[in-house]
Amino acid sequence: MSTETNIYPRCSKTKARVGKLTLPHFPVDTPVFMPVATQGSLKGLTPKQLEDMGCQIILNNTYHLGLRPGQDLLDDIGGSHKFQGWDRNLLTDSGGFQMVSLLKLAEITEQGVQFQSPHDGSLMLLTPEHSMSLQNSIGADIIMQLDDVVSSLTTGPRVEEAMLRSIRWLDRCIEAHKYPDKQNLFAIVQGGLNPELRRKCIREMIKRDTPGYAIGGLSGGEEKDTFWKMQVIVEKRSYFYNLVTLSTDLLPKNKPIYCMGVGYAEDLVVCVALGVDMFDCVFPTRTARFGHALTAKGTLKLKSTKFAMDFSPIEENCNCVTCKSYTRAYIHTLATRETVGCHLITLHNLSYQLRLMESIRQAIIEDSYPLFVQKFFKDLFRGRDNYPEWAVNALRSLNIDLLP
Repeated sequence: MSTETNIYPRCSKTKARVGKLTLPHFPVDTPVFMPVATQGSLKGLTPKQLEDMGCQIILNNTYHLGLRPGQDLLDDIGGSHKFQGWDRNLLTDSGGFQMVSLLKLAEITEQGVQFQSPHDGSLMLLTPEHSMSLQNSIGADIIMQLDDVVSSLTTGPRVEEAMLRSIRWLDRCIEAHKYPDKQNLFAIVQGGLNPELRRKCIREMIKRDTPGYAIGGLSGGEEKDTFWKMQVIVEKRSYFYNLVTLSTDLLPKNKPIYCMGVGYAEDLVVCVALGVDMFDCVFPTRTARFGHALTAKGTLKLKSTKFAMDFSPIEENCNCVTCKSYTRAYIHTLATRETVGCHLITLHNLSYQLRLMESIRQAIIEDSYPLFVQKFFKDLFRGRDNYPEWAVNALRSLNIDLLP
């Protein structure tokens, strides 16, 4: 194992915690949000800009880098850090999610998953062994097992089949992993929305004692009420809570827990309270391409004509380059029309996400996280009548009352 995980202050009321991952390229403060650079590039930003805003780790995708630029080039140059000019940490998704996102181009068997390239129609057979080989060539600090991913809304025997196969594929990944001394292999818990399958999967994953664990298969469309219940084992004896679910209560307390594909601000705040340490999502960069800017008081749709004469920054008290130098009116003229508009909003959105995580960590350290959560929801939703019911229910289970 090539990482050291130190868990420091914990919230006295919730399961929120602050930690530090000591990884080969750079230490990572948790809870952490990881921007997504799928193909070795974060749309609209340079690695230096990411570094300047304090980003410690980003995500690459194994499937896409395996297609372009390809494993031979990555081997020649010495990995993805050098290829993209990024000297801090990388996490690579194994390619398993493409079983859902590119399902029409994929065929899944016990051997692996065969994809048809969306670029040229060529075939790639991604097995656990090949996924490990690609990730070893990429050289990421954290690598993910290849798992059998089904849509979170899938029901029936296919869910159990995928969960059991993910366990078997983890064993194959562990066997094939060439550099456990410098790359950390995380297991991915599957089981759909079935608590018993999730519980069984966690029991088996823990036996493998990997450096960290991910909660997979929960960001593909499930109702929020179901989503938060699958994040936390609600250890209650009442029959009403017989849906005693998994994750942060059952997984080892000395290992990082990563909730894959989660990135809306309210989801981050709630999931931190539930004990999750790591997150990733394309949302901040993707929404920027539509002219949407993220702020503590909600999303600004900067294409709207109401910003045409607004000479204030996107967000007061934000120290990002965009907010220090440009007005809403200027960005309004560029949003969705000029690439610089996307660039400026992306800079701000990622700065917002990283500042949010910094504020979360500080609140946990000060043991004021419940107060932070209450203020966050009040500012974001502008009144208790607008609070989402799923968030109210999830936080109430952790003794945070949004509706006192």
